[in-house]
Formats: sequence, structure tokens, C-alpha cells
Amino acid sequence: MKVLVTGVNGQLGFDVINDLINRGETAIGSDIFETNKGFEYVQMNITDKAKVEKTIVDLKPDAVVHCAAWTAVDAAEDEENKDKVFAINVKGTENIAYACKKIDCKMVYISTDYVFNGQGTTPWDPNCKEFEPLNFYGKTKLQGEKAVSNILQKYFIIRIAWAFGKNGNNFVDTMLKLGQKYDEIRVVNDQIGTPTYTYDLAKLIVDMINTDKYGFYHATNEGGYISWYDFAVEIFKQAGYDTEVTPVSTAEYGLSKAKRPFNSRLDKSKLKEKGFELLPDWKDALSRYLEVLKND
Repeated sequence: MKVLVTGVNGQLGFDVINDLINRGETAIGSDIFETNKGFEYVQMNITDKAKVEKTIVDLKPDAVVHCAAWTAVDAAEDEENKDKVFAINVKGTENIAYACKKIDCKMVYISTDYVFNGQGTTPWDPNCKEFEPLNFYGKTKLQGEKAVSNILQKYFIIRIAWAFGKNGNNFVDTMLKLGQKYDEIRVVNDQIGTPTYTYDLAKLIVDMINTDKYGFYHATNEGGYISWYDFAVEIFKQAGYDTEVTPVSTAEYGLSKAKRPFNSRLDKSKLKEKGFELLPDWKDALSRYLEVLKND
């Protein structure tokens, strides 16, 4: 199988292409900037429709795993950034979907729980259509979803939450840096979800593209729903830090530019129903990730 992976300079794209290579698949990475990661690479700005079409038509991949996105949630709220966020998350996704349609190849689109309103306590079903994004980032990711599902039939739309992985900034890295600097930190305890280790998610994505079980999915690590506070406590416990973590409400913590969901619980039962392996427990995932950081 030949697979094109966008956004290989990011956490998930990096893990997806390496999983493909490890399985002996033909993998081509792409991003807007040059990279030197030891795999076949093509430079591609996803907002350039002509370039996207030419690249994908020339390569003729069996699948495109679209990991490239604007993910700076707070910065997306700035008026001077909104056109760029829209161009990347909506038009860029649309460009890839049209190119995939032209050569009849599969497409994976990575989305987010932010397409929902983040209220209540019930886990969001992957086929739920009650969309109500809280922020501009969520709105653009939802528009990206709609572009893919309207243009294509051979698509996998995978919503994730709380991603962490080797090749980028994430909550785990932030906590470790803060833990080295401060004896006590405050972390919100009223936003509930489950972390997603991109190394584990990458394996699921590659499993998926080897099937025709198309549709909407939710995927995070197993181990139950937790708060960011719970996650921080476990990070310091496993890392051997003495940092004290004080739980606070979102209101006590203070407003960020973008509204954050209180309910990021995702129902992942569809994965099992369709015969896919559930991701490992998040504590196990965290342990493996910390080992990777230590070895680096």
C-alpha cells in the first residue's frame, strides 16, 4: 500500500509515517516545511489547491492520512489569524478531499471533540450530529469534517482528544517543564476526557486504512475518563517528581482566549464493534512515552 501522510512535522504525522515504514508500506511524508526524518518526503502547502491536486494525482497513493492542521486553539481566536486557520483547516482539507476523489483513494481526517458543545457528562457518540463548537478552532475542524464527508465516500473521520506524542508540544511536556521549575502548580479538575498517545493512535489509523470500514470514529486511550488534574498527578507520579498539584475549577484558573469543553468524553465502542483493537490504557501509554523521552 502506498500512503501519503500530511503534517509529518507534527506529533501524529510523525508517528503514522514511522508505523507505515515499520510495516513495510510505501510511505511518503509531506509538510509545508522541509524535514529530515529519514523517509521519502514531498513539500506541499495544503492551501495551494493546484499543488495539492498535482502532488496527489502524480503520486497516486492508495490512501492519504491528513494530519496537517492549525491546532493552536487560543491563537485561532485572534482576528489576524482566522483567515489562515480557515485556509488550513477548511480549504486545505477540502483541497485534499477533492484530489483524493479524483484518483479514488481513501482519506483519513483527524478531528476533535471540540466539534461538540462540551456540556453534560454523556460520552459523545461518533455518529452524533448535534454539533455546537465552542471556539473558532472547533468550528473549522467541523467544517473540515463536512468537506470530507460531502466530497468522499471512502473516508475515515477520527475524533481524538488530549493528544500527546514525541514530535511536538503537548500537556505531558508542559507539566514536566513546570514540575522542574515550580514546587506547586494549579490544574483544572472540571474538564473531563481521556488522553490519546499518538504512537498508539497511529497503529489504529494504519489498521483502518487496510480496511473499507469507512465512517466516523472516536479514538483515545482506554483507562476511564479523567480530569486534567488527574492526568497531571499521574505524570508527576510516574516521572518521580514531588511537585504538588492543586485542583482548581476552570473559573478559578482564569479565562483563556478560547472556550474549552467540560465534557471531552468520547464513546469508542464503535471501534470494537467494527473489529478494531482499542488503544491501551492511558497510564500504560504515559509510561511508554516517558520512557521514550528518557531514552532521547
